[in-house]
Amino acid sequence: MKLFVSEGNPHCLKVLAALEVTGVRCDVQYVNHDEKVVPFLSHPVLPVLLLPSGTHLFSSNAICRYLFEVSGQEFSQLCSQWLEWEATDLQPALLQALHMAVLQGKGSEVSKVLHGPLSYLDQSLSKTSTYLTAEIVSVADVVLWAELYPVLSDPSIALDEYKSVKAWFDRVAGMHSFQAEAQKVLQGKGLQGMKSYMQRQPAPQSSQCRETQPCNSSPSEGEEGEHLVSEEEMEAAALTWSKGLSTCPVANDREHPILPQEGKRNVLLTSALPYVNNVPHLGNIIGCVLSTDVFSRYGRLRGWNLLFICGTDEYGTATENKAREEGLTPQQICDKYHAVHSSIYKWFQIDFDFFGRTTTEKQTEIAQDIFWRLHERGFLMEDTVEQLRCENCQRFLADRFVEGICPCCSYPEARGDQCDKCGRLINAVELREPQCKVCRQTPAIRSTKHLFLDLPKLETQLEQWLDKSTSTGDWTANAKQITRSWLRDGLKPRCITRDLLWGTPVPHPDFKEKVFYVWFDAPIGYLSITANYTDKWEKWWKNPEQVELYNFMAKDNVPFHSVVFPCTLLGAQNNYTLVNHIIATEYLNYEDTKFSKSRGVGVFGDMAKDTGIPSDVWRFYLLYVRPEGQDSAFSWADMALKNNSELLNNLGNFINRAGMFVSKFFDGYVPVMELQQEDKKLLAQVGWELHQYIQLMDKVKIRDGLKHILNISRHGNQYIQVNEPWKKIKGGDAERQRAGTVTGVAVNIACLLSVMLYPYMPTVSQTIRDQLSAPQTCINTMLQGTGSFVCTLSAGHRIGTVSPLFQKLEAEQIEALKKKFGGQQPEEEPPKKKTTTQNAASTKPAAAPAPATAGAGAEAVWVNGADPEKAKQLAQAVAEQGDKVRVLKAQKAEKDVIIAEVAMLLDLKKQLAVAEGKSPEPTPPKAKKK
Repeated sequence: MKLFVSEGNPHCLKVLAALEVTGVRCDVQYVNHDEKVVPFLSHPVLPVLLLPSGTHLFSSNAICRYLFEVSGQEFSQLCSQWLEWEATDLQPALLQALHMAVLQGKGSEVSKVLHGPLSYLDQSLSKTSTYLTAEIVSVADVVLWAELYPVLSDPSIALDEYKSVKAWFDRVAGMHSFQAEAQKVLQGKGLQGMKSYMQRQPAPQSSQCRETQPCNSSPSEGEEGEHLVSEEEMEAAALTWSKGLSTCPVANDREHPILPQEGKRNVLLTSALPYVNNVPHLGNIIGCVLSTDVFSRYGRLRGWNLLFICGTDEYGTATENKAREEGLTPQQICDKYHAVHSSIYKWFQIDFDFFGRTTTEKQTEIAQDIFWRLHERGFLMEDTVEQLRCENCQRFLADRFVEGICPCCSYPEARGDQCDKCGRLINAVELREPQCKVCRQTPAIRSTKHLFLDLPKLETQLEQWLDKSTSTGDWTANAKQITRSWLRDGLKPRCITRDLLWGTPVPHPDFKEKVFYVWFDAPIGYLSITANYTDKWEKWWKNPEQVELYNFMAKDNVPFHSVVFPCTLLGAQNNYTLVNHIIATEYLNYEDTKFSKSRGVGVFGDMAKDTGIPSDVWRFYLLYVRPEGQDSAFSWADMALKNNSELLNNLGNFINRAGMFVSKFFDGYVPVMELQQEDKKLLAQVGWELHQYIQLMDKVKIRDGLKHILNISRHGNQYIQVNEPWKKIKGGDAERQRAGTVTGVAVNIACLLSVMLYPYMPTVSQTIRDQLSAPQTCINTMLQGTGSFVCTLSAGHRIGTVSPLFQKLEAEQIEALKKKFGGQQPEEEPPKKKTTTQNAASTKPAAAPAPATAGAGAEAVWVNGADPEKAKQLAQAVAEQGDKVRVLKAQKAEKDVIIAEVAMLLDLKKQLAVAEGKSPEPTPPKAKKK
C-alpha cells in the first residue's frame, strides 16, 4: 500500500494519525498540493491511499476506517455516528474557522464559529469516562482529534471553556505520538503552516457545485456549510418575526372551475399522461404526477392561480393487445385501469384539479379540428409505405400485432417495432417468418398510404419559438439537450396515422379506416381533458399572453413535448398556449436493476400501500432521491436510513420536542419570548434557509428544496441541545425565562416547518398544524415574496395534543420487503460474478482426483486433489475480494451489500482451500486440556 499526503493539509493529519495508531505497514510519500495522484479525477485530491489491487481511496475518513479495518478493529454504531457528525457538522464549521484564522487573520472569531459543534462535543464527552465510544481509542477519536488539532493546539485561540474537550484532546495525544505527525504536516508553523493549502481551497461561502448536479446552479443552490449571518440580518429577522400574522389574509378554498384571472400569475400544470394499461411503478410516479403535485401545492402556497390537470392515455396498440389478452373490449380495459390509476394516485395524495382520460368525444372533436387546420395550411403530406397485412383478419397490422424472427439476432419472438433480446429497432417488414399475433397466420407485404406531419416545413418556426422559450423559461438541462439533438440533423416528416381499430378516427375520407398515431393524439389529451373539466378550456389553451404552461415528464417524453407537439400547435395557427417550462427527470431505477412487473422486480403503485409504510413517507423518500440531474435508484436500505435519520431523528425529533416542552413545562401555552442575540441569529439562519427554499422551488429544484427543510430542523435541534430548556426550567427566574424563550422560538420553527413540508408531506403537515392548533393564516403567510419567518404562535397561544410523527423502520421489516419485491432475474441475464466463481471449481473436498464432467469444472486439472494453477488464480481473487470488502466497510456501504461481498469472500476462500488440496471447512478448535 502507498499513502500520498501533502504538507499543510489538515485531512492528511487524520490518515497519518490513523496509521500511527493501527501500526499498518504502508509507504508514505509527500507530494505537492497540485499533484494529480488519482488519474481518473479531473482535479487534484489528497490524501490518497493506493491499495495493492490498484483501487484508490481518496476520502480521509474512508482511509482511516480502512486502516482500522485492516488492523482488525471493529466499528460500533456509535463510532459511525460520530464520523457522520464530523463530516456533516464539524467539518463545514471548521473549514470556515480555518479560513478566517489563516487567511483573514480573524483568530478571535474562531470560537464563535465553532461554538455549536464544540458545545455539543463537550457535552457528550462530559458523559463518557475516557474516549468517544469506549475505553480505548477508536477511529472516531483519531479523526476528531486530528480534525481539531490545528485550532486546539494554537495558544492564540481561546477555547478553554470546553473543559471536557480539552481533557479528551490531551488524553488522546498522550496515548500516541501524534505530535510528531502533526509537526510534519504543519511544518512546525502551527496554523500558518496551512496557508498554502487554504489558499487553494474555495471560500466556504462561494458557489460550489455539488458533485451530483450539473454546474449550472445559482450561488444559493451551490452553497455548502452553514450560512454565516451578519448583525444586520439578525436585526432584520427579529423585525420580520415581530410582525406576526396581523395583516395576513386567510386563504380561500379552491372554487371550480379555475380560470385565468387578470393581474394574477396564471399557471397551467400538466403531468405526462400515464398509459392506461400499465400500472405505474415508483419511477413513473416520481417522474410525472408526484413532482407535479409538489410544485402545484407549492404554487398555491405562493398565491398563484393554478390549474393541475392529468389523465390516462387510452388509445393505441397496447390497449388492443391488453384487451385481447384479458378477453375484454378495449373500452372495458380502459375503464378498469383508469380506476386503478385513480386509486393509486389518490393514495399517494396527488391533488389533481381534474384527472380525466383521452377516450372522450372532446378528444375526437379537438384532435380532428387540429388535424383539419394542419391539412388546410399544407403541413400534412401523403406517402406510401410498405406494411404487413393479414388477409385472414382483413387488416394492416400495427407493429405490435406482428411477431417473427429478429433479422439481427434471430430471436424467435421479436416484435414488429423492436427486438426484446438484442434491443434493436426494426421495421415489421424486416422480420423473418412473421406471424399475425391475432390469428397466427402469415401476413403479406402490401403498400398502404399514410399521412405525415411535415416537420421540415415547420422547423424554422419551431427554432424561433424554442430560442425564446428556452431562454426565458425553466427548462431542465436534459430537456434542452434532447431537444437540440433532435434538431441537429434536421427534422424528418413523421407519420401521424395508424392501421388500428382503437383510436381517434382520422376524419379524411381517403383515410377513414385509420386512426391517429398515439404520439400525435396523446398530447392533444391535455386540451381535451381540460375541455372535459370546463367549457371555457380555451381561456387556458388559447391564451399564451396570460398563461404560463409547465410540462412535467421523464426524459424519454421530451421530444414529443418540445418538438412534435409544439410543431402541431404552431402549424394549426390558432393562438395555442405553448409550453414555457419543461421539467424532465432522469430515470429512477430499483436497487441495482430496472422495474419489471412481469419479473416481480420493484414496487408498483398498487403495492406501496400494502407495505404498511404511510404514503407521506413514500413521498418523502421518492422526492429525496428524485433523479433531477442524473439517474438515481430506489433502495430499501437507504429508505430505512433516511426515514430513521432524517424523519425520525432529525425532523420528527425536533418538532416533537418543541411541542412537548410547551405541554410539559408551560401547561400547553406558548411562553413569553424575550429574544437575545443567539435567538436573533437563529431567526436569521432559519430565514435564510426559507429564502433558499423559495428560490429553489420557484425554479422547480424540488429535491434541493427539501434539503433546506431538513437544515432548519437541524438548526432547531442544535439550538435546543445547546440551550437545554429541560434544565433551565428548574432554575431561577432568569433561567426559566430563558427556557420559555427557547421553547417559544422552537415551537414557532415547528410551525414554519409544517408549512414548508406541505408540498412534500401534506398529511404530516396538517398533523403538525393540528397538534400546534396553528392559525389557518400561517399556511399562506410565510411563503409570500422572498419568504417571511414571522411569529405565528404568540405568547399565550394554546397548542393541542402532541404525539410522535414518525415510526422507525426496522431492519427485519425492510429485509422482508426487499425480498418480497426482489423478483426473479430473467434467464437471459448473464450469471452473477458469485455464481461464475462458484462454478470455477468444485466446492466439495476432494481426497482423490475428481472425474472430469461436461460442466463448469470440466477444465480443471486435479493432482492429488490440488490444482496449483487454479489455486494461484483464486489466491489473487481472495486478495482482491478482501480489499473490496475492506473498502466497502471503510466507505460505510449498505449492510446488505457488505454481507453479500463477505459471503463471496468466504466462498472464494473455500474454493482456494479445495484448490490447495485442503478441506474447505474451518479447522475445529482443539479441546482444552483439563
